[in-house]
Amino acid sequence: MRKIALVFAMLLMPLLSFASDISGGTIAKPASTEMKKQLMGSPVYIQIFKEERILELYVKMGERYQLMNSYRICNYSGGLGPKRRMGDFKSPEGFYSVGRSQLKPDSRFYKAINIGFPNTYDREHGYDGKYLMIHGACVSVGCYAMTNSNIDEIFQFVTGAIIFGQPQVEVNIFPFRMTDANMARHKYSYYIKFWEELKPGYDYFAKYHQPPVVSVVNGHYVVGAPNMNATQPQLASNYTVSQVK
Repeated sequence: MRKIALVFAMLLMPLLSFASDISGGTIAKPASTEMKKQLMGSPVYIQIFKEERILELYVKMGERYQLMNSYRICNYSGGLGPKRRMGDFKSPEGFYSVGRSQLKPDSRFYKAINIGFPNTYDREHGYDGKYLMIHGACVSVGCYAMTNSNIDEIFQFVTGAIIFGQPQVEVNIFPFRMTDANMARHKYSYYIKFWEELKPGYDYFAKYHQPPVVSVVNGHYVVGAPNMNATQPQLASNYTVSQVK
């Protein structure tokens, strides 16, 4: 396994000469093709917005996560609201994490990333289901389906981040952009109490450009700040081949 990682790093390193023009740590718009090559292997974070049909992929630059690219969700099913049971055809909402074992490069839907449903919150509420993915092929029964070209890029960045040391990639799924105006627009929804538990996670990232730490206490999502004193993976271009394990 160590040899495989080393070979991967050696192949990837020519793409990782991090340009000085992004040292300020901001990307005002989705990254160019050349910048994507430079950022490959850096820590990433994903947000999904159902109503807008958008998946956003962020990359860590310095201490903040900045937008790398936005992708149109080709298809999802079940409308707004959380997934609760197998066969309800709903696509999940909530806070999920992706580790290496959840990457499926040989999926029958081209390539797939298992989002980890049910999570702790889902299990505590008795929700069930399996094989809930972000995948290609543009068809969905409870998953978030992308075009094959889009899942290619998303899959590559998530895989690269994990290989270069990110323990897991956070995937936060919201019914819509959780602005105060949108919350007011949906205030009579059956799901409003659940969405009020998601909003602090949305607000935290919008303010700090850091994925929040989310726990489940007594069946409720609780959002906190990340431990900034802990060792965090940085840009892949900060690594040398000898540092890759």
